[in-house]
Amino acid sequence: MAELYNTPNLDELENGPWPSFVTGLKRLASDSHAGAEMARDVLGTLETSYVTKKGYWKGGTVGVIGYGGGIIPRFNELKDDKGEYKFPAAGEFHTLRVQPPAGMHYTSTLLRDMCDMFVDNGGSGLIALHGQSGDIMLQGATEETTQTIFNTFNDYGFDLGGAGPAVRTGMSCVGASRCEMSNVNEQAVLRTLVNAFLDDMHRPALPYKMKFKVSGCSNDCMNTVQRADFAVIGTWRDDIKVNQYLWQSMVADKGRSYVVDNIISRCPTSAMTLNEDDSVTIDNKNCVKCMHCLNVTSPLTHKYIAKGDVEPILATGDDKGVMIIMGGKRTLKIGDLFGSVVVPFMKMDTADNLEEIENLAGEVIDFFAENALEHERTGEMIERIGVVNFLEGIGLNVDPNMVNSTRTSSYVRMDTWDEEAIKWFENKAEVSA
Repeated sequence: MAELYNTPNLDELENGPWPSFVTGLKRLASDSHAGAEMARDVLGTLETSYVTKKGYWKGGTVGVIGYGGGIIPRFNELKDDKGEYKFPAAGEFHTLRVQPPAGMHYTSTLLRDMCDMFVDNGGSGLIALHGQSGDIMLQGATEETTQTIFNTFNDYGFDLGGAGPAVRTGMSCVGASRCEMSNVNEQAVLRTLVNAFLDDMHRPALPYKMKFKVSGCSNDCMNTVQRADFAVIGTWRDDIKVNQYLWQSMVADKGRSYVVDNIISRCPTSAMTLNEDDSVTIDNKNCVKCMHCLNVTSPLTHKYIAKGDVEPILATGDDKGVMIIMGGKRTLKIGDLFGSVVVPFMKMDTADNLEEIENLAGEVIDFFAENALEHERTGEMIERIGVVNFLEGIGLNVDPNMVNSTRTSSYVRMDTWDEEAIKWFENKAEVSA
């Protein structure tokens, strides 16, 4: 085992209350696997960066056969006067982006196998689950080992994710497997979109990145509204289901003041009323599906539910589907953007429904490819060309329920309300015909 470098600056990062990546790197560097020396030299490079306040990693081009993306190249620029690497084992430190399974479900055996496969093929052993991109990040490979590591993971059933100007790796929440708020088969939606546009993920040909993300409800655990060009969020359009017996049991236990202060008065549209007999009335037409009442009553259900009773205190409705929100992004050409609702509700129960969302995604990608500027996200393109032109380009009719800021504005101009209303009813009649 090689001796570790003296790293007083990195050592400080181990003193906080949280687990430190430095501790993990030191453990890898002290191990006996083939990539241990790489981990040790990465620590040396990082310590030098903390001293000089400079970064020493640059990009480049590294790939695997048949793919145009999926590898993030990093070459070390820290060299001595003779042009030799100061930390030669960390001369290359490339990252393989590997797609996770939809919903990110693993067995413990699989996770152990993944760790073994990485280090047995020359990797550093440093794995991130999951990066901001949603990928399994295998960090620390050389040009020589990248292909071998990829082949091993590919044989195991994994594929590379996206990188560069391409469709990026998609993400979906765990959904109904662990969450009672799920309104859609999140894994089926994500798998449909990923399978349909896999070629656009592996062979970058777009102006910039395009991200799909799927959340099963408005809690939006995948942060789709802030991060996805094409966000799919599960929702419902009928009434919230109320188990009045359990609700009254909760009020009797917690007290009316607690329920009013923590649930009723916190409804953003004042759609909830606590009645004299401790039952609740919900004005569902004014419900904006913020999820607060569902979130705070869900953990209490188990206290009051009786044997044989299957309905929680409050539950989402039965008429479930998805809304589609487009244009969310972090800062780039312009500042951060939340996505805007472009499809208020779409059923997602059948294969035809999945085909419908796949077709819409195809229209969006084609329009994005033809109209976006280089290094421009979907949200920035929409800001530049106008939402009406965007909707016309992807073949969507304007709907009064399309909003770009919840409860404040729709895309329908009120000064031409009568004309827009006539168009809307004509479109509805055409769809129903």
